[in-house]
Amino acid sequence: MSVLDVMEKRYSVRGFTDQQVEDEKLQKILKAAQIAPTGVNAQAFTIYVIDTKKNEEVLHDVAGWDWFFEAPIIIAVVADYDKAWTRKWDGKNIADIDATIVMDHIILEATELGLGTCYIAAFHEEPLIDLLDLPDNQKPVLLTPLGYPNAEPRGTDRKSLDELVKYI
Repeated sequence: MSVLDVMEKRYSVRGFTDQQVEDEKLQKILKAAQIAPTGVNAQAFTIYVIDTKKNEEVLHDVAGWDWFFEAPIIIAVVADYDKAWTRKWDGKNIADIDATIVMDHIILEATELGLGTCYIAAFHEEPLIDLLDLPDNQKPVLLTPLGYPNAEPRGTDRKSLDELVKYI
């Protein structure tokens, strides 16, 4: 399958079976994250693989959708703002950008392996920060449940390329 095929196949999964994710597949997903490009290759991130059942009580304070807890794993990508590259001319720290690229690699590899994911930025970060015992310089950027899908894709409209691309 081509990369574009994987991208077209990916959808936000909002329903999972209780089948466990094989360690071999999880390791491939984590490898995809490891090789993600980051500013000056700082790799200023940490990936947390959270056992959903073991941490369900705390995770209910993080996000409240029933389908979120169906997946056996929740992956959190946490950015380290002290270690991420910062542009010298305007002080822009790219930790969030790097973490997003990492999550994209995770999600695309999971799709390639037949697993379902859903980008989640709408979560309460304080209980997650407590669960992960993060220092002040680190913040969770994105979450995804990870598991075998038990839900069909919902239709999503896309703007035309003419609406999205400008040639100058």
